[in-house]
Amino acid sequence: MNWKEPRSAIESELEWIHSKEHIEHVKQVCKSDEGNLDPDTPVCPESYDIALKSAGAWLDGVDEVLAGNSALVLSRPPGHHAEAGRAMGFCLFSNAALAGVYALKQDDIKKVAIFDWDVHHGNGTQHIVQSNLDIAYVSIHQFPFYPGTGSQMEKGDHGNVLNIPVPSGYGSSEYKQIFDKEVFPFIEKFSPDLLIISAGFDAHRKDPLAGINLEAEDFAYMTKRCLEIQPNLLLGLEGGYDLEALGECCVMVAACVV
Repeated sequence: MNWKEPRSAIESELEWIHSKEHIEHVKQVCKSDEGNLDPDTPVCPESYDIALKSAGAWLDGVDEVLAGNSALVLSRPPGHHAEAGRAMGFCLFSNAALAGVYALKQDDIKKVAIFDWDVHHGNGTQHIVQSNLDIAYVSIHQFPFYPGTGSQMEKGDHGNVLNIPVPSGYGSSEYKQIFDKEVFPFIEKFSPDLLIISAGFDAHRKDPLAGINLEAEDFAYMTKRCLEIQPNLLLGLEGGYDLEALGECCVMVAACVV
């Protein structure tokens, strides 16, 4: 692997998807060390600058894919719960949505698909991209579960959203069947020029915050199948809270794309 130090996103880039008020609010709460953006999202004075670097890493990831490589963004904070005007669920800025919008500004990218396999629904990503005809969003997630969104009825403004809520207890066989019969055909039909994976690993059976029973090999399986749609992928870390399982999953997925 070729390890790279990411750049920091700048505020004008964040304004592609977030309100100025949201950006300023995050900055002020972080700098004043007031503690929390919401009950699940503690911050400290360094958090704003770190969040800029996390977002910038995803933008660098887009550049890597455009240069003919796959990219795995190992950054925190994650992003898929952050809405246009709201930080929540450990997320300050919506990294995957930002990467998708940035990609569409490039000459060779006309359509972007975002596949979110984090165990929680990416309400923030969907909130930002569901009105964009050129971005498709698909999510498999435990339901009912935090944040309470992601029903099958949510299809986006252009039929560009596919939500697949699953009950606690699902594992490898169920996920592979869902991926092969629903996720893969949806993304393939959309025919994206760039495929982004919101790679949360909290659907692993060891994760303490959820009830899905995947193994590291299952994330590798989905990655390999996604490579059938696009030979180079942008994957970025979302959740994953058992550190041993998180490391194992990251290694498995990285091995698929290097």
